[in-house]
Amino acid sequence: MSELSVDHLLGIKYLNTADINLIFETADQFKEVINRPIKKVPSLRDITIANLFFENSTRTRLSFELAEKRLSADVINFSAASSSVKKGETLIDTVNNILAMKVDVVVMRHPNPGAGVFLSKHVNASIVNAGDGAHEHPTQALLDSYSIRERLGEVAGKKVVIVGDILHSRVALSNIFALKKQGAEVKVCGPKTLIPKYIESLGVGVETDLKKALQWCDVANMLRVQNERMEISYFPTTREYTQQYGVNKKLLDSLDKEIVIMHPGPINRGVEITSDVADAEQAIILDQVENGVAIRMAVLYLLASKIKQ
Repeated sequence: MSELSVDHLLGIKYLNTADINLIFETADQFKEVINRPIKKVPSLRDITIANLFFENSTRTRLSFELAEKRLSADVINFSAASSSVKKGETLIDTVNNILAMKVDVVVMRHPNPGAGVFLSKHVNASIVNAGDGAHEHPTQALLDSYSIRERLGEVAGKKVVIVGDILHSRVALSNIFALKKQGAEVKVCGPKTLIPKYIESLGVGVETDLKKALQWCDVANMLRVQNERMEISYFPTTREYTQQYGVNKKLLDSLDKEIVIMHPGPINRGVEITSDVADAEQAIILDQVENGVAIRMAVLYLLASKIKQ
């Protein structure tokens, strides 16, 4: 059996294309499992996984928890928003306490970029980055690419536009790394204030006109406007943002082809996309949610199988 070249999933930038393909092939097998009447496999029966969320996240946490339970792992949930971290305990203290419980894998979301890398150097467990600040969110990018592959056959050669708040988005950065590694063409689209200056150095095109971007692409990944990360106002009003960068059915129908619509969630209905777009046949948003469980099962299984050796 082939194995991952890494001991942790800290970011897409540390993976090679063979790793990505292995994760996808493994996810294919787990996708069959989660569509069976009995959805559990005993693959990680003797593995303990700690979910450490230093930042709120319902969807990602639930997806990881479900993946872990489907694999029959023992799961410890730690929500740091309501824990001793508030009392001034450091990241290392928290983790050492959890590792004293003999944890094999730590799934962590943290507001500081690089928290996972820091952790991986100090603790003896496999680290899965479930989002570090506005830096990376590797499992989201993997499930996004996997969903494109499922709908369009492959990722290579496809044109993907990421629309919206690129500046604050770890989803955008991880997606750019993942899509480029697999040979897709990538553009970003959004207000100039929400597009980082360095973005073109990643080999990505910039398009400020939404209609042109949609006309160009095969897939549009619509990002949520991350109001909670904005200390200042990056655009005048939500209404104005929606007029310029929101996608509605009328706009989609005006294109001379059908494009695939994605959204990492949670959706602000009526802001990035209208309800009739979110629920349309060409949207694969619910497929992304289902694929998220399969991808996370694959990642946890592949990392844990390196521990067992």
